[in-house]
Amino acid sequence: MKYKAVIFDLDGVICFTDKYHYLAWKKMADGMGIYFDETINNRLRGVSRMESLEIILERCDKELTQEEKQVLAEEKNKTYVELLGQMTEKDLSSEVKETLDSLRKSGLKLAIGSSSKNAKFILERLGLKDYFDAVSDGTNISKSKPDPEVFIKAAEFLHMAPADCLVVEDAKAGVEAAKAGGFDSAGLGEAAESEAVTHAMNSFSDLIGIAL
Repeated sequence: MKYKAVIFDLDGVICFTDKYHYLAWKKMADGMGIYFDETINNRLRGVSRMESLEIILERCDKELTQEEKQVLAEEKNKTYVELLGQMTEKDLSSEVKETLDSLRKSGLKLAIGSSSKNAKFILERLGLKDYFDAVSDGTNISKSKPDPEVFIKAAEFLHMAPADCLVVEDAKAGVEAAKAGGFDSAGLGEAAESEAVTHAMNSFSDLIGIAL
């Protein structure tokens, strides 16, 4: 076996919550009269909530206090969590579930490394609440990707060295974070095209050939 553990980003890897993020940010931006579209939304991938807000506020013509920004971020998250409530186990693809099952049966430890503060709620909605050996998310980190903190914490929770862990990502910032932390990475989508990625994947099931 090439690795002892696999650390997964959540959004865009295990599941797809982009549409919910987009709708929640759009509602907030529309309420303030700020232009927001899917192109701007793409800049928010893998970025923390407050940093995402700053990107949206680039088009805002007035200066906001930190308190006002905090209120907006909480308003967005409230909408987002309400939308997440629509998720069910049917939103987990059979390819992802079967691949995770194969990795677990082989003896690999599995963890989540996501900047989302809603990671545990999402896992619960998908029926994966007790599936992972560790969850490192936005509730236990202070720095967003491309800083490797979220993956380093996940490895610590697993009692593993970075060299023994494979990080699975869909964002370039994620594979850059993995490299910065001393982890090998497997990339999907735009992450597969990053110069920093160790293994490029065409589909999630490619992980079985890479990790085992």
